[in-house]
Amino acid sequence: MRRMGNNNNPFFRVVVTDSRCSNSGRYIEKVGWYDPKVKGVNYELKLDRVDYWKERGAIISETVGNLVRKVRRAAAKTS
Repeated sequence: MRRMGNNNNPFFRVVVTDSRCSNSGRYIEKVGWYDPKVKGVNYELKLDRVDYWKERGAIISETVGNLVRKVRRAAAKTS
């Protein structure tokens, strides 16, 4: 996750990055976003792209893993 926004108003981009780049450096692909200050649905995630990168060996952080589970639960409820 990459932190964006102003002081006291954060939002996050969920990105795929190379481990050789710095945290604030270049990223490969943006796969979603998360805004903790918004009420209700405060995220969007491209699960197909997350699965694609996981198949190619990407390591998902604990926070992004929690967000993926939340998105999958929400998708299962609507189906």
